Amino acid sequence: MKYLYLALAIVLEVLGSSFMKASDGFSKLLPTTITIIAYIACFFFFSQALKSIPLGIAYAIWGGLGIVLTALISVIIFKQSLDLPAIIGIILIVAGVFVMNFFSKSSTH
Repeated sequence: MKYLYLALAIVLEVLGSSFMKASDGFSKLLPTTITIIAYIACFFFFSQALKSIPLGIAYAIWGGLGIVLTALISVIIFKQSLDLPAIIGIILIVAGVFVMNFFSKSSTH
């Protein structure tokens, strides 16, 4: 269940960020409402995941996957572009999450 909670937190964070962009500075009611609800639910599920996943590991996964998924949404939905340094940076973040999860003794899974 701990990784299901973490996955839900990640999806909801990406949803909240995407609708924050769509809210146009919180000037549109529906996207603003979805943003707020998504972030509240995101933090609830993240707090549940933290009951059994170390904070550093959980945050690395949450942040890393959130960055990748949000970047993909920005390209696919919002038609924004990523230059080579941005892509390299995202790859390095993913590599860091991978190293932490598979090689760190801090992880308890």
